[in-house]
Amino acid sequence: MTAAGNHQASRSGRRLERAGIRDVAAAAGVSITTVSDALNGKGRLPDATRRHVREVANRLGYRPSAAARTLRTGRSGLIGLTVTTYGEEPFTFTEFAYFAEMARAATSAALARGYALVILPASSRHDVWSNVALDGTVVIDPSDHDPVVADLVRQGIPVVSDGRPAGNLPVHAWVDNDHEQAVLGILEHLADSGARRIGLLTGTSTDTYTRLSTTAYLNWCERVGQEPVYESYPAHDPCAGAVAADRLLARPDRPDAVYGLFDPNGTDLLAAARRYGLRVPEDLLLVCCSERAAYATTEPPISTLSLKPGRIGTAVVQLLIDAIEGVGAGRPVAQVMPTDLIVRASSQRRPPRTTVSPPRSPDDD
Repeated sequence: MTAAGNHQASRSGRRLERAGIRDVAAAAGVSITTVSDALNGKGRLPDATRRHVREVANRLGYRPSAAARTLRTGRSGLIGLTVTTYGEEPFTFTEFAYFAEMARAATSAALARGYALVILPASSRHDVWSNVALDGTVVIDPSDHDPVVADLVRQGIPVVSDGRPAGNLPVHAWVDNDHEQAVLGILEHLADSGARRIGLLTGTSTDTYTRLSTTAYLNWCERVGQEPVYESYPAHDPCAGAVAADRLLARPDRPDAVYGLFDPNGTDLLAAARRYGLRVPEDLLLVCCSERAAYATTEPPISTLSLKPGRIGTAVVQLLIDAIEGVGAGRPVAQVMPTDLIVRASSQRRPPRTTVSPPRSPDDD
């Protein structure tokens, strides 16, 4: 058979034809409307029906036509994701474990709903984004009175934030952790481990994660009667964290335990402790907020707070697509995700070694 014949056969072969929505409806035993609602998250279908339709669609290899959807709905099928916390400062946020995991989960959640995620550089001016036809945008940790969020909303583009917005920032929905409770849990853990003066490494930005976490620390200090011991630095600058850790441990009122709000703080504090001859955990207890698995293998392993970025990434995308498609419209939506303190050797004081004397015999008396 000629090459042309082979090509023609492949075009006409049934096995290579793309399954359509009618094929899915017939195989699932439901209507075309039910298939559309199940795959697009619409309608009031039982969860079992949605799962059944999606399983059939996956088995048949059905993929909705992006071009057809654009013509039918006027939507591009593209949603954006960016960090605006640090304004025009250079900040490659995907290099940090939290943002990388959050973006990975958000990408998967978007694809499951028939959308593609576009990562928008944090340092790009938002007027450049007009070159991309976005149906909506996820903004991570928006700052107070964030002009990017306000401008996107003015353009009629739905915005969902990863982070509780401050004031009246006009987002359609937000997902965040209970940062106050998380910080209190860490401080109590360190105090229970024997800490008497707990310090904090925090940031200079106005996003709610930094602000609420710092405020929770200051309130705790006031409640227990401890003078606050903390250092602030611009968290987007990777070198500034190491300098701030050094400043904190060089203070005359040096803490005997530290909580660092940001991903690199664990290694920064561990290195600073070694420079000052401090043993971890005997002289200094450490906890930092990070999703890095490498902290389980440092010497000693460092305790970390996980903010569950995978769950947050999935949730913000679901809320954003619901807003785009008009599902549950009418009021802002807020979701609070749990955190998880992973306790390792760096925040637990080793019990003192004791010498056990052999039992005395009656003849020794």
